[in-house]
Amino acid sequence: MTILPFNIPPVAGREIQYLTDVIASLRFSGDGAFTAKCQDWLTAALSVDSALLTTSCTSALEMAAILANLGPGDEVIMPSFTFVSTANAVVLRGATPVFVDIRQDTQNIDETLIEAAITPRTKAIFVVHYAGVCVEMDAINRIARQHGLIVVEDAAQALLSTYHGRPAGQLGDLGCFSFHETKNITSGEGGALTIANPAFSKRAYVIWEKGTNRRAFRSGFVDKYTWIDCGSSFLPSEFTAAILLAQLEQAKRFNTERCAAWHRYHEGFGDLEQQGKVRRPIVPAHCLHNGHMYYLLLPSQAERDQTIAKLAADGLFAVFHYIPLHSSPAGQRFGRTHGALSVTDDTSARLVRLPLYAGMDVTATDRVLDRVHAVLA
Repeated sequence: MTILPFNIPPVAGREIQYLTDVIASLRFSGDGAFTAKCQDWLTAALSVDSALLTTSCTSALEMAAILANLGPGDEVIMPSFTFVSTANAVVLRGATPVFVDIRQDTQNIDETLIEAAITPRTKAIFVVHYAGVCVEMDAINRIARQHGLIVVEDAAQALLSTYHGRPAGQLGDLGCFSFHETKNITSGEGGALTIANPAFSKRAYVIWEKGTNRRAFRSGFVDKYTWIDCGSSFLPSEFTAAILLAQLEQAKRFNTERCAAWHRYHEGFGDLEQQGKVRRPIVPAHCLHNGHMYYLLLPSQAERDQTIAKLAADGLFAVFHYIPLHSSPAGQRFGRTHGALSVTDDTSARLVRLPLYAGMDVTATDRVLDRVHAVLA
């Protein structure tokens, strides 16, 4: 039996060359030449004020929480249908995640529920661009401006996705990206913080450099650097940046290949949707996704679980996704919910993600299509 994994990390081709260059440079720690090249690429591609590489998207979210000045008593509105890092960044500052429901179409936070969840303690809104499809940011930004709130994009899955032609990571005040091996672009582990609101840039560099004004020292603005703010060691090594640069140089190709597999799935499952056996992803016309994920919603959790098991028996590894944070032990301890989260619960129970990766050929996608049809027949 030939195994078809859920994910195969992409290889761009120049990773070893760039790693060799790092070794030859004798500059292994972070914030070197490869870090600068990656940050320049992100700044230009996303049209943001600045970008900082981080050790993970988790680190980027934690930086964003510090920049938002979150503290005990503050609240942050976010979806419950997300990875734990979105909420952990808030909890680590002593603030409270406030979970609201998601939309039935995109599985993104329901923008119509946000304003009712705002209290005098609300400090920020953390949105998540699920499956590389951007949240309805115009409405959310209007709400944020009216109430003086900071908007942070958890864009872990959305590199080069756009909303009304504008890239994810540029749509709020701060954006957080992941380069984990399951993402479209990978450095194994890794992430980035993008800063669309220039008011945050100067302090972001201080937080990034362990709370010191080292950047000002290296630029010649001060004669020595010292501790001036809270921070941590958020920057990755030059080895990580070297791998990432090789990947970024092929980012558009990787996304194009993923989108080709995504669209073949989408066309191939049209008949099952017409028969009421699945619901395919819905992408609004004003959103351009990056092919990060292809999922199906099955009629029930039992059918979803049975489908995953039967595909696995045939060597095809499909997986479920998030257990809602509001129903988790830590979510109940550290957060609170606003309103019923029925769509979140329903989505979590019925969603299955199918194998998808850059370079996935027609034979592999058709094998998945055939087996899913057979299982649901």
